[in-house]
Amino acid sequence: MHARTGSSVTIRFSLPDEALRPFITTFYCTDVKCSMLQPWLEDYLMPEWANLRFLDATSVQTVIGAGEVSTSPDFAVTGPTSRAMRFRIGSGRSWGIGLMPAGWALLTGVSAAEYADRSVDGRADPAFALFTPLADALAASNEDYAGELAMIQSHMARLCAAAPSIDPAIAALNAALVDPDTVTVADLAARLGVAVRSVERLSRRAFGFAPKLLLRRQRFLRSLERFMLDPDLTWLGALDCHYHDQSHFVRDFQRFMGMCPSDYARKDKPLLAAATQARMAAAGHAMQGLHDPEGSIGVSTGARETA
Repeated sequence: MHARTGSSVTIRFSLPDEALRPFITTFYCTDVKCSMLQPWLEDYLMPEWANLRFLDATSVQTVIGAGEVSTSPDFAVTGPTSRAMRFRIGSGRSWGIGLMPAGWALLTGVSAAEYADRSVDGRADPAFALFTPLADALAASNEDYAGELAMIQSHMARLCAAAPSIDPAIAALNAALVDPDTVTVADLAARLGVAVRSVERLSRRAFGFAPKLLLRRQRFLRSLERFMLDPDLTWLGALDCHYHDQSHFVRDFQRFMGMCPSDYARKDKPLLAAATQARMAAAGHAMQGLHDPEGSIGVSTGARETA
């Protein structure tokens, strides 16, 4: 609880059952309490994979990249992003489901490139009709955290069990992208044993972006994760080894976050400060975009409270 404003945030992450882990990163629950002195909390989400967010019990305003925030629908679907999402959130509880690229392909059947850097109303788009019964159930729920988590887990298990099999190349490309030793598009092609052109087509369809941009994004996220987990680090100390110098990193930071590193460091992070630590405890990485599709650290839940 913040002594001055009375606002508080609790974020809890949970890994899905093992059979769902190739398709889902985490389930996460955010409980926000704002005071009259601070009716909104504002923060920035770094680039990540796709997410389903169920916001019926709280008010949220968002924008991806530059521009003014607008009110999110009660069931919001955000495709994979290469730019920061600025958001404001009011008091209440919300749930989210992080989708791996394999999960997006399995459960939506649409190209990720069509939804890249976009957020849409999940109720209005037929691509996400499989999730609207879950949105309705959560909106009507009076369950506690454990009951709602069980509801989400059960619904996603049914969907994944009923869905057709997917191209194993998606999982292979995901594994290559999260490997810090994968540096170039040629490296990706060698890992998959296919031509560069095939990697480019698969990358746009299942991951939303060209592979060169995704490799650049992954390098940036590795650096940002180090900084977020240890704010005593300087930016220079947090840099990924594949950066040539600090100016190289600054250009990437401006591209992905829309600001320079020093401006970001000075900002309050009322939700991300809690989320990075809680996600690290639950899933082994603080950033969804770095989530390992082939395993986890074996810890089932993580929670963090901040103000």
